[in-house]
Amino acid sequence: MKYKAFLLVLMLANMLGNFATAEEITVNYKSFYSHIRKLNNDDLNALQFAFGFQHIREPRLCKVSSAKISTEKQQIPLVVTDEGRFTVPSEKALNLAKAKVVISLKEQANLCDMSVQLETKPEYLKTTYQQSELQHIYNQYDAFFDKMGSFLSFLMPSVIGISLHVENVSEEELHFLGLGEQVKFDGKKIEFTKDALSNMSEITLPEKPLRITALTDK
Repeated sequence: MKYKAFLLVLMLANMLGNFATAEEITVNYKSFYSHIRKLNNDDLNALQFAFGFQHIREPRLCKVSSAKISTEKQQIPLVVTDEGRFTVPSEKALNLAKAKVVISLKEQANLCDMSVQLETKPEYLKTTYQQSELQHIYNQYDAFFDKMGSFLSFLMPSVIGISLHVENVSEEELHFLGLGEQVKFDGKKIEFTKDALSNMSEITLPEKPLRITALTDK
């Protein structure tokens, strides 16, 4: 996704020279805040940015042991998922306090590049969805990309649907659920185009998605 690549370039520029040790990275909070504040409106309240570190030699995320926001007066721990991603709150006060985000890695920092992912919040991950719920998620992604495209049109793709990322779902199960003809499945993602969303009613999945992301044309 080109927006993800755009964020990556900006954030890596802020990170250069901030390595405290081989296993700890310190990033200015403002580097996160300048992006996450873009989601601070009701039209985008189902979405969040999740951050992690992509291993430069292997197709996986680097292992993160802990992450926290640090100011002169407080230390705020951040929840790190088993996958190695974390979210950062959007607080103007933390930006004004010149807070830092301190990430402790379980491997060498020079093998890990920042990864930024736009996804749905955890409360939107479940096994049963009504058509209106998935349509709502699609509408939020569409609104976000339209908003960003107003001044980054040369970078932004168009949203054509949504992708449900899964871990232990087979193609046979999707056919059994009646989804085989409506979606595209590559073993890891169930892709619903805009047309497929408009033609469905209710779906029940074998497991909760790991995340839901935008399906784009680029």
